[in-house]
Amino acid sequence: MIKAPKFWYQPPGVASFALSPFSAVWRLVSDRKRARAHPFVVPVPVISIGNLTVGGTGKTPIVQVVAEYLAARGMRVHILSRGYGGRLKGPVRVDIKRHSSDDVGDEPLLLAESAPTWISRDRALAAQAAVKAGAQILVMDDGHQNLTLAIDCALVVVDSATGFGNGYIVPAGPLREPIAQGLARAQGVIVMGSGGAADLTDFSGLPSARAHLQPVGVESMAGMRAFAFAGIGRPQKFFDTVEQAGLILAGTREFPDHHAYHGGEIMKLLIEAEQADAILITTQKDWVRLEAPFRPQVSVLMVKAMFDGAQDLDRLLAPILTRAGLA
Repeated sequence: MIKAPKFWYQPPGVASFALSPFSAVWRLVSDRKRARAHPFVVPVPVISIGNLTVGGTGKTPIVQVVAEYLAARGMRVHILSRGYGGRLKGPVRVDIKRHSSDDVGDEPLLLAESAPTWISRDRALAAQAAVKAGAQILVMDDGHQNLTLAIDCALVVVDSATGFGNGYIVPAGPLREPIAQGLARAQGVIVMGSGGAADLTDFSGLPSARAHLQPVGVESMAGMRAFAFAGIGRPQKFFDTVEQAGLILAGTREFPDHHAYHGGEIMKLLIEAEQADAILITTQKDWVRLEAPFRPQVSVLMVKAMFDGAQDLDRLLAPILTRAGLA
């Protein structure tokens, strides 16, 4: 995956205007696919955690916390993922002891630590397999533009720092679809981070909440020098989190989202970290993409999504909780 161009997150200019005809084609193709779609309906509630833009907004940690929240209320929760970056088409239940990121992608390996996780290019097939395996409720990662499976509750995640970018559709901007169209299918909005471009009053009257990524288990690393690298949607967000965790940032390297690391790259990073008298640190998603021999040499910063309001998830998931008899 290529790195998002900077002009996506700047006021519209020459590049956005020049590419807008291609954006019109993107929208036309997407709208036609949506008009012809016949989403499959499963006999259990389906929650989608998605976004309106290309790139990372913090969906995966939200999927994890939603799955854990529902499981704590006695629901048998299964997670659905496309398995981006993996070679398996699915439907396949992720086995963290047997599968690698080359098999199922990086995100499903993390999600499988929170709940049974299925990958499939066709989310409807994964949903049917999960229900057959005993799922009482499904949480779909990156499902807002999904056309194969009917959704009962769609939550849109928005990055507070970048919002919806310049407001243009790919490739002129970061949007996958028009903002109004995407929000019309949503039942709630989650803003990741504080301040920034996204305001809680800008979402067409939808229920909204704010959450943030909280580093966990980093007390022993506080005060250490760290050389950080990341191949995620917004590497700067990770670098900021490293500093928030109390580490001293000695250097950084950015890679494209879902980057497949090879040994030579990691050796170079290890040398740079040593020269900076720092530990080499990365995200959970990047760490699972490292070749096994290098993993012990790279530290990982663990994070968890935390909602600012104690009752925010109760409020956002109220329709689903009512349907499941948990409200």
